[in-house]
Amino acid sequence: AIGVAAASNTRNPIILAALAGLVAGALSMAAGEYVSVGSQYDIEVADLKREKDELEAMPEIELKELSKLYEKRGLDKDLAMQVASQLTNRDALGAHARDELGINEFTKPKPLQAALASGASFITGGMLPFLVSIFSPINLMVIYQYTFAIVFLALSGAVAAKFGGSNVPKSIV
Repeated sequence: AIGVAAASNTRNPIILAALAGLVAGALSMAAGEYVSVGSQYDIEVADLKREKDELEAMPEIELKELSKLYEKRGLDKDLAMQVASQLTNRDALGAHARDELGINEFTKPKPLQAALASGASFITGGMLPFLVSIFSPINLMVIYQYTFAIVFLALSGAVAAKFGGSNVPKSIV
């Protein structure tokens, strides 16, 4: 939008550039997030399949492996084996997924949800420069776009830091 504003004396091409950037950026971010989280999901599915195969092929070794994990967490050897045995009897794959692989229902990758969130976030951030292209004076468009881009980035940094529990001034800088 800034590049088009520098080369144009009319508002319509600037608005079109801002809108095109908004749509293209949102679609790009959503697609990238979908692919990324989808890959993570595929890896977890493959890990679970491998673990299931190992449990079927060598249950004793897998039981000992689970017991060793609990020993490393502080349980004595006998208690670790009891816990591993009880969890294995109840749901062997679930115990290994959770305790060996770190996979559980709460952290399960959701590609579509991630894509929608990423696209919506980009749209939210991209609306601000789009609004500047609609409402700022045409003769000062480039200055307004640069100034508000910096202001919007600082605000985004502050909001992200506040919600994330980070240092707000540092995030703004």
